[in-house]
Amino acid sequence: MSTGSTSRGTAVQRVCFQLQVAPDRLDEYRERHAAVWPDMLRAIEASGRRNYSLFLRDDGLLIGYYETDDDDAAQAALEADPRTAPWEAEMAEFFVSLDGSRADQGAPRLIEVFHLEDQLAALDADAASDPAGPAASDTAAGTPDHHRPSTESSHS
Repeated sequence: MSTGSTSRGTAVQRVCFQLQVAPDRLDEYRERHAAVWPDMLRAIEASGRRNYSLFLRDDGLLIGYYETDDDDAAQAALEADPRTAPWEAEMAEFFVSLDGSRADQGAPRLIEVFHLEDQLAALDADAASDPAGPAASDTAAGTPDHHRPSTESSHS
C-alpha cells in the first residue's frame, strides 16, 4: 500500500493485491465480474474504496488495484457489511491457496515502487523552492548523475 495525495490535498492510499484464479474457472470468473451484484458494488463504494479495477491474465494471475482514504477502515467496513459475505463466499471457490481467508481480506499486497504523480510533484516542489532552477533541483532531489541522460557528446 502506498500513500500519496489528491488534488484536494487529502491523503489517498493506493492498494494493489494479487490472487490466483483457478485456470479452469477463468471464463466463469470473467462472466461473474461483468455484472457484479448491485449490493456488492454499493458495499464497496460505501467502504470508501474507489478507482477499483481487477486485471486478469490468461494463466489466472489476478491483480487488483483500488484507492481509499483509510484501507483498514475500508476492510473493516466490508467485513462488517452483511451484503459482502454472500459474494465473497461464492468468489472464494475461484481462488487458489487463500487458506480459508476471504479474497478481500487475505490477498497478498504488492509494494508500490514507483508512482509518476508523486515523483513529478516532488520535482515541482523542489523546483519551486530552488532559485537555481530545474537542473539544480534534479541533483538536489538525489538524482545521481549516472541516472540522468548525458548532455555531453560522445565524439571528440
